[in-house]
Amino acid sequence: MTGKNGCVVIVGSQWGDEGKGKIVDVLAEEVEIVARYQGGANAGHTVHVGSEEFILHQIPSGILHPDRRCLLGNGVVMDPFQFFQEMDKLTARGIDAAARVGVSGRAHLLLSYHKLLDRAAEQRRGAGKIGTTGRGIGPAYEDKVARQGIRVADLRDAARAEERLRAAAVRVNERLSLLDTDERVDADALVAEVMGIRERLLGIMVDTGRVIHDAIRAGERVLLEGAQGALLDVDHGTYPYVTSSNTTAGGAALGVGVGPTAIAEVYGVVKAYTTRVGEGPLPTEFDSPMQEQIRELGGEYGATTGRPRRCGWFDAVVVRYAARVNGLTGLAVTKLDVLDTLPELQIAVRYQAGGESLEDFPGDLGLLAEAQPEYETMQGWESSTADARRWEDLPAAAQAYLRRIEELTEVPIRYVSVGTRRDQIIHVGR
Repeated sequence: MTGKNGCVVIVGSQWGDEGKGKIVDVLAEEVEIVARYQGGANAGHTVHVGSEEFILHQIPSGILHPDRRCLLGNGVVMDPFQFFQEMDKLTARGIDAAARVGVSGRAHLLLSYHKLLDRAAEQRRGAGKIGTTGRGIGPAYEDKVARQGIRVADLRDAARAEERLRAAAVRVNERLSLLDTDERVDADALVAEVMGIRERLLGIMVDTGRVIHDAIRAGERVLLEGAQGALLDVDHGTYPYVTSSNTTAGGAALGVGVGPTAIAEVYGVVKAYTTRVGEGPLPTEFDSPMQEQIRELGGEYGATTGRPRRCGWFDAVVVRYAARVNGLTGLAVTKLDVLDTLPELQIAVRYQAGGESLEDFPGDLGLLAEAQPEYETMQGWESSTADARRWEDLPAAAQAYLRRIEELTEVPIRYVSVGTRRDQIIHVGR
């Protein structure tokens, strides 16, 4: 990281699952606060510390470093029950999470009825499903935008909170009846479960914007952590095969409650190849058996759902687009080691679609569906990169591959990950 004062944003720059958890864990050594700015429990960040594996869904990866303050911003839809389960598991493993975590009072709660609606709506779509995780993210954001959500701060007035929960049960049951499902919300049970965690939730409520503002004024560094990836952004992604929030860097300031001038750097995390989970376009997707080979080499299964990820060659058109919409100042390339055994690699440099050559990523889903990537072929290095700790330790062919990614995306590479462990990282330029 540079010495600039302010917030550093970590954003996925493909379709999510880029390895943001590890990069946040590495950069957390250099900051005082780590804050999540959007998404919910559909995200899964896997971090390896020594021989231990931690899978974090809502609590920022910085929690694995002593003394780091970890926040959930107002842009997050918080599943409080899953959140406290995660916190308790960390405590059981000797990590003092409870004293270092705070959640914005303006964050919306994701409750059990959001999951019912999510599953019922996806089932109703049939062949037109969008690949939702079923974790209730979309319905929670729908409630937020419709001004009928319930925020953490709304629990302060117990009587008012119960009134709103009962009204939500009536509203949701009406909608469920239209979705051809027999499932219904039990209002009494809903009130009991939410009131059961009310005091605990209010006990960690903070004004995240104020905390971050004061930290920056005191000269501290702040890391803003996003979930999913730029191509899943509700405005800039492959709509409608997207998530329900702004995953791009523009959503970071909004999602924690600071102004855009508080952002000093934006690092985009990308795999050395490309993956996505669920439905939607993936122009560089491998054919079998290459698909299975890379999936097994990279352990490409979702940390949240366990679903197999679709895999493809590195797509410079995608990352160049992500660089533009995020204003990337640096790249962190992960899973370079997965490519160690390949004799030859390909990089998509542009698309052919609609009778023309496309340098820019198209917003038209129909045009994207017919896009045929134009590839550059590069020599593989066919040797292990797992022990590399400096740029000079990488094979010449691996260096050439990374330099070509820099040229095509017009963004300098700052970090290269060559394995799952915390120490398997190269700080480029140091």
